[in-house]
Amino acid sequence: MLKLIVGVKGTGKTKVLVKMVNDAVDASSGAVVCIEKGTNLRFDVKHEARLINTNDYCIFDAQSLFGFVSGILASNHDVTEIFIDGTLRICERNIEAFEKMIIELDELSEKLGVKIVATVSMPTETASDTVKKFMI
Repeated sequence: MLKLIVGVKGTGKTKVLVKMVNDAVDASSGAVVCIEKGTNLRFDVKHEARLINTNDYCIFDAQSLFGFVSGILASNHDVTEIFIDGTLRICERNIEAFEKMIIELDELSEKLGVKIVATVSMPTETASDTVKKFMI
């Protein structure tokens, strides 16, 4: 199941995501992963969550992000939740590639029973039907 937290910069998307990550750490019996571009969340996310900086793994577009998430899930069957902050920024703001990726992520998460939550910086009123389908 894929869920998107959508809004413009400064609307509290990351704050909501951090709370969801920390709640998942407390409630999950498996591994919780949080992916971000940079290291802004290192003091906000509980240390039990696996915090990953996409810059460290050369993830700079939608296809590499999807492959990275797939690799995480293939290598660790204990992952119960994956959180991604700044998804559209990681995807170089390529809307077409981003929309293809979120459909693929949703299919992957459904198949494996893993919850994926991502933040997306864009005005909600300009979101496409594809994006709206996954909005919280």
